[in-house]
Amino acid sequence: MDRNSIYDIVLKNAFLHSGKADYKAVMNKVMGSFPEARADRESTVTMIREVIDEVNSKSEEEISKIIAEKFPEELAREKKLQEHRLPDLENVGEFVVMRMAPSPSGPLHIGHSRMAILNDEYVKRYGGHLILRIEDTNPKNIDPESYSMIPQDLKFLGVNVTDNVIQSDRFPIYYEQARILMENGHMYVCSCNPEEFRKLKLQGEACPHRSQKPDENTELFRKMLSDRKFATGKTVVLKTDLHHPNPSIRDWIAFRVLLQDHPRTGNRYWVYPTMNFSVAVDDHLLGLTHVIRGKDHLNNTDKQRYIFRYNGWKEPEYYHYGLVRIPDAMLHASEMKAGIRSGKYTGWGDVRLPTILALSRRGYAPETFRRYWVESGMREIDSEFSWDIFNSINREIIDPVASRYFFVPSPVPISINFPDRIVANILLHPGKKDGGARRYEFHGKTTIYVTNDDSRKFNENEIIRLKDLCNVIWHGGDAEFAGAENTRKDVKIIHWTPENSIPYEVDRPDGTVVKGLLEPLGSEYDGVAQFERFGYVRMFRGNGKAYFLHR
Repeated sequence: MDRNSIYDIVLKNAFLHSGKADYKAVMNKVMGSFPEARADRESTVTMIREVIDEVNSKSEEEISKIIAEKFPEELAREKKLQEHRLPDLENVGEFVVMRMAPSPSGPLHIGHSRMAILNDEYVKRYGGHLILRIEDTNPKNIDPESYSMIPQDLKFLGVNVTDNVIQSDRFPIYYEQARILMENGHMYVCSCNPEEFRKLKLQGEACPHRSQKPDENTELFRKMLSDRKFATGKTVVLKTDLHHPNPSIRDWIAFRVLLQDHPRTGNRYWVYPTMNFSVAVDDHLLGLTHVIRGKDHLNNTDKQRYIFRYNGWKEPEYYHYGLVRIPDAMLHASEMKAGIRSGKYTGWGDVRLPTILALSRRGYAPETFRRYWVESGMREIDSEFSWDIFNSINREIIDPVASRYFFVPSPVPISINFPDRIVANILLHPGKKDGGARRYEFHGKTTIYVTNDDSRKFNENEIIRLKDLCNVIWHGGDAEFAGAENTRKDVKIIHWTPENSIPYEVDRPDGTVVKGLLEPLGSEYDGVAQFERFGYVRMFRGNGKAYFLHR
């Protein structure tokens, strides 16, 4: 295995991926093609990263030209772009009415983005309404900030909400629908001990209150709504099939008493609808035509259908996609909230969290979320979220607009004596020759900084290329100027920062902090940038630190 072999692999990979080689794909190819590479993994990894940096600095046109000259057979392989299209919905009329129904326990996280984007895609395809329905019928699990954070998250994702509904505004509607069901003999007020009620359900037996007459139930319900003390210990139950094979679907609780103030309504209500009751009522009254959600809601769909059937309502078309496991992500709002309260996290936007707010602060583009979930589709099988694919999509989107800067972690000073005036003109973007450059001048004895890792790998009398500056010869810890022209292709290319560089930090999502020096002309940049040989970061003007995005 030699550098030229790796160069060919990287070049072909970059050609097949819009001019940007993917490290993981190249690594797998090299390790599979050259068994000897596995024996010295550290050197192989270093060489691969150097070659990828070199190839990725070329424009897509340059790479295509080289491929045409060296590997004309590659041009015969059509770069197939698979069209990713969500399946058509059934029974679509003039338009669709769809909804997103998050609980306000916290802001949206990456898992929620799937629900939002899939619904948005269908409303864009067919036209109609996309309702944001905040389901806040559990006062124990509400973060008041969520009411404003969730719409902000959706706006970032580019999701077009046409209607806003908050369930805590609709309690009178739910009470009225309950009365109608009671009058028709489909609901009853239960005073059973919870454990006894659960035991009877499991045995497929009726509780003693199931046979109460409709007018008796409506009167008990009226008293529950007017007297907190009377309501305590009681529930309202929807009659279903006591012999249903799934015990959870047998007579299920539609209202329960919660003696806890609500962030929006205070102590105005104490009889709260359960999710399945309020959802079924709202899905009908809001005119939902299609409902898409995870298959963890299959049992809920069966429960909610009873209300549609009892009332003679037309059911929406239901779709249930497979569940997605998202590795390395804490998705429970309660855990995140506990971490924020304890001081472990700085807030919902802490870059160690998988919230939409945190991911946007790190520099992920809104288009990345949409492309990933559309390409994932509506498959019913469970799957695992791929951060590699997600990052690859994001890289493709941000790379054409991300400025480049030099950042040197664990810096080591090196003294160089420049015999003549040397000017480094470094493009802000290698693919944009007219996109501006960073300019640094050197003359006489000057200190520059390189990474400690690079300095430890220099060999005596080795020629090294300081990227876009000059060549040096390494002599026992000193660097001797060896010309400015970049004429040799077999030398190590390293990055550097000048003497007046700025102390800088990069916060990683694993909680670690990388300290180093940033070239001076990067201090006022605001946006996503690439620190060469380090990775993409989200920089903030004059902040002294950035958030790591991905390589």
